[in-house]
Amino acid sequence: MKHHPNDAELTVSGMSCASCVTRVEKALAAVPGVEEPRVNLATGRAHFRLAAPEALPRAVEALASAGYPAEPLETRLAIEGMSCASCVGRVEKALAALPGVDSAQVNLATASATIRHSPAVAPQALADTVTAKGYPAQVQAEAGHHMHDHGGDAAALKRNFLIALALTLPVFVAEMGGHAFPAFHHWLHMALGQRTLWVLEFLLTTAVLAGPGRMFFRIGFPALMRRTPEMNSLVALGASAAWLYSTVATFAPGVLPPDSVHVYFEAAAVIVTLILLGRWLEARAKGQAGDAIRRLIELAPDSAHVERGGQIVEVPVAELRPGDIVHLRPGERVAVDGVLTEGSGAVDESMLTGEPVPVAKQPGDPVTGGTVNGNAALAYRVTATGGDTVLARIIRMVEDAQATKLPVQALVDRITAVFVPLVMGLALLTFVLWMIFTGALGQALVAAISVLIIACPCAMGLAVPVSIMVGTGRGAELGVLFRRGDALQRLAEARIVGFDKTGTLTQGAPALTAIEAEDIAPLDALRLAAAAESRSEHPLAAAIVGAARDKGLDLPPAEAVAANAGRGLSARVEGRALLIGNAAALAEAGIPAAPALIAAAEGWAANGATPVHLAVGGRHAAAMALADPIRPEAAQTVAELHALGLQTEMISGDVQATAEAVGRKLGIDRVTAGVLPEGKLAAIREMGPGTVFVGDGINDAPALAAAETGIAIGTGTDVAIESAEVVLVGGDPMGVARAIRLSRSVMRNIRQNLFWAFGYNVALIPVAMGALVPFGGPQMSPMLGAGAMALSSVFVVSNALRLRRAA
Repeated sequence: MKHHPNDAELTVSGMSCASCVTRVEKALAAVPGVEEPRVNLATGRAHFRLAAPEALPRAVEALASAGYPAEPLETRLAIEGMSCASCVGRVEKALAALPGVDSAQVNLATASATIRHSPAVAPQALADTVTAKGYPAQVQAEAGHHMHDHGGDAAALKRNFLIALALTLPVFVAEMGGHAFPAFHHWLHMALGQRTLWVLEFLLTTAVLAGPGRMFFRIGFPALMRRTPEMNSLVALGASAAWLYSTVATFAPGVLPPDSVHVYFEAAAVIVTLILLGRWLEARAKGQAGDAIRRLIELAPDSAHVERGGQIVEVPVAELRPGDIVHLRPGERVAVDGVLTEGSGAVDESMLTGEPVPVAKQPGDPVTGGTVNGNAALAYRVTATGGDTVLARIIRMVEDAQATKLPVQALVDRITAVFVPLVMGLALLTFVLWMIFTGALGQALVAAISVLIIACPCAMGLAVPVSIMVGTGRGAELGVLFRRGDALQRLAEARIVGFDKTGTLTQGAPALTAIEAEDIAPLDALRLAAAAESRSEHPLAAAIVGAARDKGLDLPPAEAVAANAGRGLSARVEGRALLIGNAAALAEAGIPAAPALIAAAEGWAANGATPVHLAVGGRHAAAMALADPIRPEAAQTVAELHALGLQTEMISGDVQATAEAVGRKLGIDRVTAGVLPEGKLAAIREMGPGTVFVGDGINDAPALAAAETGIAIGTGTDVAIESAEVVLVGGDPMGVARAIRLSRSVMRNIRQNLFWAFGYNVALIPVAMGALVPFGGPQMSPMLGAGAMALSSVFVVSNALRLRRAA
């Protein structure tokens, strides 16, 4: 849907013919306020103009009544001001409560929300709802180009931290230096006097709270007034309580008991300064967490050299259209997807596949936007631009995966929903207990402030999403794309991996794998056979011709070529009569079979290859083995999966002997062959829980969808890719082991983060309450609490950043 106030676009389901189009247009035209309805059967979309915004829900109702319901929309919002898991819970709750919203997922690490909703709900209404809750939100127009600017956040937070530090240091030195060095304390009081010193501390601390620390009060107190407190509320309450108590002690000491006239200005100032430091380090680390997707976005160049009016001109990439001819200079990045038309050379596709070896390209080969040309001058015809390019689709996949919530997040959500109110209640209880048992107002206040400050809901909120963010980004760098983030958790729990054979473990096309000859040189036999087969379109013929050309053999012309279906063909080359075919073709032609060649052919057949015989001048001269070659990496893939403790199975539609031969060579545990797509489904169901299936073809789509986790080879069909949760961008099956290792690393990292986030709060909140004091331990300072709280979220993000070196 477009976000222009007068234009609307709906995706309509159920249309199958021109009559449907007419009925949809008629239904829309009958809605008051809907003008100029236009329906496109090919795209399945209805375009119209709104005379009034309230006409949109009526249009959606009219389509549903006509039997052509509008499909749900997915809107992404960029959200500011979220600082902890409590913020996430409140935003999700506000969005989910809106009529017409099916689901809402909010991500603290990416500062975004993904909402699936009825077309009757305007995206701007979603943003307005979030903004009304105190978190300014904007609708993102295009996924992949609106990354939250953690770098900008980090720069602002660094500036605020340095200002706060400069203002706080004199207060800290005056108070804490006096405690550490009594002589310094006496000198200060003699030089300035206690009241003057406290007034100076008041002025500096007030400057810290009103300046760099204003962000905590601007967000925290309004949230408190709305009865939806969050982390900023805890900081605002703690710092303001210390400041207010100290201000009273400075300007109206008679209000307080004589033994409680103390100031805690340094606590208020240091709390704000340390938490600003933590926020700055956290924002900087978050920026590094998003580096992978940011680098992907930056891969697309800004301009390209394109043919226009017989000349080559430089134009912005946004102006390129399918069919344009783009000229690529040595070392330049490919602007958008296309097909090579001129020149040949090597292109670095490591950004796609993670493989460092450049790929040779010649006219007719595809090139992908963002890849890097080698040393040759090339030209290509544009086939896709904008959001249709491979790079844009990769960015969308990664962003969608990063926005997903894992099942393990459910526990975190339940706890954080009550965390901040619980902490405020514990702070109040702490104050009451200290007053009951000690009667010391100052100590009671310090303990209550420590409880408020040490609690860290941000660590809990970041524990899962930041690991997903870094892990999926690392996967993109390795050529492993998680189309859905929850595939990370399921893949980590995998027990057995099933493979399709053709195109997944093998190259997907027959090739010459062996040749034996008698009374003729093997290369001469290949040259004659290729000459006879050069006009045939049969895959086996193409394999023979391709092998001859790869060896640089010149092919003489063939005459009197005649094909015999199911047997082979005959021809005359260089005046010699040739017969190419199977053993039955030799017998039918009355040509005696050479025992050695027949023995070799039988051995090849036992290993899954197809033998082809060549007779020259009525003599059995050679035998060739044609097979679908196993991918070089396939055996290592299976070995690595076994090393990871996984079982392997091959499910193929090929004949049992061929499939078993491939399975034996690769060391696969179990082989199921000769099955149709329905049979693959049954085989996957028999594999049980923890099933992964790897495939590449249209016939693999049902199996990919049926497995707990489907992994599609990226060189396969779009249908297979759309059916899978994980896509290997290159054709390398080693990506399967890479994906499983990465998913296990991510889940291990998430468990570490959750253990820290929960363990930190469980262990230190009682300490802040004073649990160690009855055993002779010290009372915790609010400053120590602020430092610990700031470092807890930094620890979580830093731990997640280790995933950048995973797999």
